[in-house]
Amino acid sequence: MMREFEIERQFNVKIENIKPSRGVYLLKTDKGMKCLKKINYGTQKLLFVYGAKEHLIKNGFPHVDKYSINIEGNPYAIINEDIYTLSEWIKGRECDFKNREDVINAAKCLANMHIASKGYEPPENSKLKTDLGRWHHLMEKRVKALDKMKDMGRKKNNKGNFDLNYMKAVKFYKDFGKKAIEVLQDSKYDELCSITEGEKGFCHHDFTYHNIVVDEDDTFNVIDFDYCKRELRSYDISSFMIKVLKRSNWNIENARLIIDSYNEVSPIKEEEYKVIYAFLLFPQRFWRLANRYYYNEVNWPTNTFNKKLEELIAEQEKYIDFIEKFKEIYSEKNI
Repeated sequence: MMREFEIERQFNVKIENIKPSRGVYLLKTDKGMKCLKKINYGTQKLLFVYGAKEHLIKNGFPHVDKYSINIEGNPYAIINEDIYTLSEWIKGRECDFKNREDVINAAKCLANMHIASKGYEPPENSKLKTDLGRWHHLMEKRVKALDKMKDMGRKKNNKGNFDLNYMKAVKFYKDFGKKAIEVLQDSKYDELCSITEGEKGFCHHDFTYHNIVVDEDDTFNVIDFDYCKRELRSYDISSFMIKVLKRSNWNIENARLIIDSYNEVSPIKEEEYKVIYAFLLFPQRFWRLANRYYYNEVNWPTNTFNKKLEELIAEQEKYIDFIEKFKEIYSEKNI
């Protein structure tokens, strides 16, 4: 454990109690409940994240886990070369993606966050995080990687279940990847990126159930902005949709619910639907799982990888059905 007195000294707090909780520490201090987190990226990126949260608060969206400032005016402490942040611990429950009301409120919360994100000028000494304009390249690169990983699996002498299942399934996902690339090329993606660049907005980039905390007043709060960056809001919308849909058998009604609820707060422009559709087509989850497996990105037991892959494969029919319905419903949006 990090040296407690250093945390106390640098953040000027008294720690009464420490409890580990999901990769972070819950601290009871003389200034209330705090979340202590060790971060695995540099201070320049952290300043971008810190500035983004402060910008939201200033812009009328205070529902975030605000960072504490240390005695030198920085939103972090450096202890033995490790970087720690201290932020507000928001007491509440995780958002339930199987609950209709929660999904509606989360979609509205996302829309409000996107509105408040506009006009963000990152602090001078921060490192700009952006994916604007990068998705043509990212999709191409990841589709190529699917083949590369297939070769890696094929060359193995002792192929596991994951390798065998991957080789059988890869064509299905590669075809969807190519389709996504075509749809994105045929969309107004580049113009939308220029508009977002001009508006200076950003995305959360990990808007999922455990990062949405519903507090005692039933307010929806967003935490954990580690991945936030300049990005089209279509990315956050589609990624949120996928996270809800995979938990509800790809029920098209949930996609509608999210879009309608988001639209109530901030109307989605016609040309954004095609970009959302491209993101829905892209096999991001399949690519990420294979990437983690073949490049040893996480230390899960081998059967965990295979179980996740088999769950993905088992969704295929429902997913195809969903994609067809989505195209049908939003066909007047020229997707």
